[in-house]
Amino acid sequence: MATNLTNIENNLWSAADELRANSKLTAQEYSTPVLGLIFLRFADFKFTYAEEEIKKQSGDLWGVSEIDFQAKGILFLPEKARFSYLLNLPEGENIGKAINEAMKAIESKNPNLSGILPTTYNKFENATLIELIKIMASIPMDIEGDVFGKIYEYFLGKFAMAEGKKGGQFFTPTSLVKLIVNIIEPFHGRIFDPACGSVGMFVQSARFVKEHHKTPSSEISINGQENKGETVKLCKMNLAVHGLEGDIREGNTYYEDLQNCKNKFDFVMANPPFNVSKVDKNRLKDDPRFPLGMPSTDNANYLWIQIFYSALNSTGRTGFVMANSASDARYSELEIRKKLIERRVVDVMVAISSNFFYTVTLPCTLWFLDKGKQNTDSKDKVLFIDARNVFTQIDRAHREFSPEQLEFISNIARLYREEEPEERLGSSELMKEHFPDGVYRDVKGLCKVATVEGIEAQGWSLNPGRYVGVAEADDDGVDFYERLQELNGELEELNEEAHELEKKIRENVNKVLEQL
Repeated sequence: MATNLTNIENNLWSAADELRANSKLTAQEYSTPVLGLIFLRFADFKFTYAEEEIKKQSGDLWGVSEIDFQAKGILFLPEKARFSYLLNLPEGENIGKAINEAMKAIESKNPNLSGILPTTYNKFENATLIELIKIMASIPMDIEGDVFGKIYEYFLGKFAMAEGKKGGQFFTPTSLVKLIVNIIEPFHGRIFDPACGSVGMFVQSARFVKEHHKTPSSEISINGQENKGETVKLCKMNLAVHGLEGDIREGNTYYEDLQNCKNKFDFVMANPPFNVSKVDKNRLKDDPRFPLGMPSTDNANYLWIQIFYSALNSTGRTGFVMANSASDARYSELEIRKKLIERRVVDVMVAISSNFFYTVTLPCTLWFLDKGKQNTDSKDKVLFIDARNVFTQIDRAHREFSPEQLEFISNIARLYREEEPEERLGSSELMKEHFPDGVYRDVKGLCKVATVEGIEAQGWSLNPGRYVGVAEADDDGVDFYERLQELNGELEELNEEAHELEKKIRENVNKVLEQL
């Protein structure tokens, strides 16, 4: 199935991207309508399947009503919104207008999608739309699993790459999302993402629940907030194409707590924007979401960290992506980090190599906080994992974790927590190599458990490289190009920190001059 799906994804993308290249549309203009057609194809597939079931159950004596579909949690599609109707339209018909009307008809019958579906198909040439509909019609119906969801996710990633920096605002690489989900283990409870983008965290959480033989709709509650209206629409489409529902609200998370999140959630997951400046802290001074103090630096990283921390209930866990510089940040940020460590909530820190993101080459760090560990034997310890040398190069500019690598890194956290490791995805050889006795141990260059006292001795740094060390090896087998990429990523990170420092110095000098 995996190989077939990969081929299907590649073929679909190749055909769809070729159409874009031959059109007058930018990747941004093209992406959402194409995702809308995948959504429509998925909705039609679910509708057709449910319609057959309902007819069998009722004997087709009274026909099929909207209520029958609502009872099954299926979107009701009017006749003119059926994919087969659009596929069979006469060649001279205005296809763009027909698809726009189909989307509006779906919204009219399904109020939860009101104002969400794209209606810009009139920008496309008829010939392009006809070919796109044929491409979507080629998705086979007989492959097991979440075919449409995975194809949708694949297209999201491809469009993020094509759109550059703007695409990165709504899409977090699947490898990183899966690792966050695997380590915080959202089996049951309320999940929150205050910078939810295209809701990849929720989709992977639901997949995690399914993989452990439970039903997502009865196990997890989805709650999100996103600043951009267009991205909120993408959120709701993505949830719908995966058969999920959630409470996604539009608002600026710095200033608006639309989910009333204080001490509320079992799990918080996020990939916030890094190193944001110019947040008006005067508007935040009485906000209970910042219990550890207001950072004096013009950088929002530690605002985000506190938003995640304060949203957790007494046993909650959070996992989030963060700029590397936050692990060693000084002054007021150091004091906030020190409080987190002293409160015994920092659980796991994972260093990630450069080139995982589609929009920047910088490396990053995954942070994991756990309020529930305060009452466990590991309360005085923190697990550091240096995964910078664990990756699969998918092309010259991008990396990801293979399934076995992802499972292996997740298993390190499981062993640290004295949980059973998983070996469904092929990590057994890596596990035998590094943990031959099936129990956690420190591995130089890979992982290290440090005490709070040891962290204090390191100036309250949470940088995994300070603790894990470097593995000894005669020949690391890394070719020159890959090593140069790594060094370039590190150089970019240092340059970014230098620019931030230069900016702060300039601002401080100007303040002094103003006072003279």
